[in-house]
Amino acid sequence: MTSTTIATPRFELRAEKARRNKEAALSAFIGKKAEIDEMLARLQALSDDHFNCHPDEAGWAMVGTLEHYASLLKRITDSAFGEGEHAR
Repeated sequence: MTSTTIATPRFELRAEKARRNKEAALSAFIGKKAEIDEMLARLQALSDDHFNCHPDEAGWAMVGTLEHYASLLKRITDSAFGEGEHAR
């Protein structure tokens, strides 16, 4: 004996709502990914340009700035890869 699913209007409405919700989530995901990709590209370009610091101008203040940037990025990579305080 086989069971047949009867698509009631309520069932169809819930299925349509779930489909729209999934599409909205995918759209939001793609938007956030693009936002992150843009930030990474800007950071890479800044790094390629030595963070706008000529080697003759490098001093402890710039080291401190880079240390701060590195600590913020470490928080992100630790979270993304389950390392550091985010170790699984």
